[in-house]
Amino acid sequence: MAGKRNAGNKRPSMFEVAKLAGVSHQTVSRVINHSPDVSDATREKVQKAIDQLGYRPSNSARALASHRSRTIGLIAGGQHFYGPISTISAIETMARQHGLFVTVSMVHEALCSQEEFDDLCRTFDEMNVDAFIFLTPTDVMFSAACRTRIAQPRVIVTSTHGGIDVQDGLRLMKSADRRRVSVVGMDQWSAMADVMHLVVEYGHRSVLYFAGPKEWRDAATRLLAWNKLCAANAVNSVTVQCETWESSEAYGKMNHILDNIGRTGGNLPTCMVCANDSQAVGVARALHEHGVRIPQDVSLVGFDDMPAMDNMFPPLTTVRPGFEQLGVAAMRETLYLLGAGEENSFGSSQHGVGLVSAQMVNRSSLGPVRRR
Repeated sequence: MAGKRNAGNKRPSMFEVAKLAGVSHQTVSRVINHSPDVSDATREKVQKAIDQLGYRPSNSARALASHRSRTIGLIAGGQHFYGPISTISAIETMARQHGLFVTVSMVHEALCSQEEFDDLCRTFDEMNVDAFIFLTPTDVMFSAACRTRIAQPRVIVTSTHGGIDVQDGLRLMKSADRRRVSVVGMDQWSAMADVMHLVVEYGHRSVLYFAGPKEWRDAATRLLAWNKLCAANAVNSVTVQCETWESSEAYGKMNHILDNIGRTGGNLPTCMVCANDSQAVGVARALHEHGVRIPQDVSLVGFDDMPAMDNMFPPLTTVRPGFEQLGVAAMRETLYLLGAGEENSFGSSQHGVGLVSAQMVNRSSLGPVRRR
């Protein structure tokens, strides 16, 4: 029977499924779209007809029937870094589990203009996307995500602080748009508190903090949290401001500091805390080349738990952000805004941002202060 119906490779229609199952085409549509208003017996009968005919629902037909494309538009920056790829992968996986598709556009996180961002949104709008997810690691991208004029719900993934605070960014939207937006991010504050707890527990009171590039919201949030924690814990911290996340820059700056200490006879702080693992790699190389041992002479802490950090020598103490959990949270918020899921429950939230936790990973690069 299936062979006759598919003669000439003609795609079977919903009406053929309905005729074979002995139901209306509306009932077939309800089964395809997982409507609860279908009995188990009818659902089984329709599914049997679908399998027998080899019927595959047309996404465009679904869109016409439901006024939805079942597609999410995702604009993301930071494609050259470890975290965003894991987050995007989690978003796509969860979307597929709910019968949705994700179409992705990657942009340069620092050079993306408002015009480029708006053009991408218009392109997605022409595709009739149901919602947007924006991964905005920098101030320029976060501002663009807030300013862009779209009718669909939007989920913004970003940090709580930067050159523009989240609440100030949301005020750039129309009041009606603010009711269809959700902001999620990583709990940088608790992560930095965990770092501080271990640093203080090992007796460190003098620290060099290697900060990430100012335009990155993660870097700004981590630095703000770190400075407040230092004041609260009587830790003397000197900030080494980096313009990039690259290990080569941190290596150069650490070399310069060590050379200056060698000339002046000053004391090296007992601990180095880096805003990401790549910086920690550069710092570790400079220390090694100057004969400074980790952790016997100084301790070292990173952030991100990038691949291979457990095989550094010594293995790097760092923070493991829940990048995949962040993607799941973003997708859950999207489903909720579309009326297709329950409201998400976050362990904590700050400044209107639902926060996903990060895990402290204590390895042997952090040790007790050496007696001098």
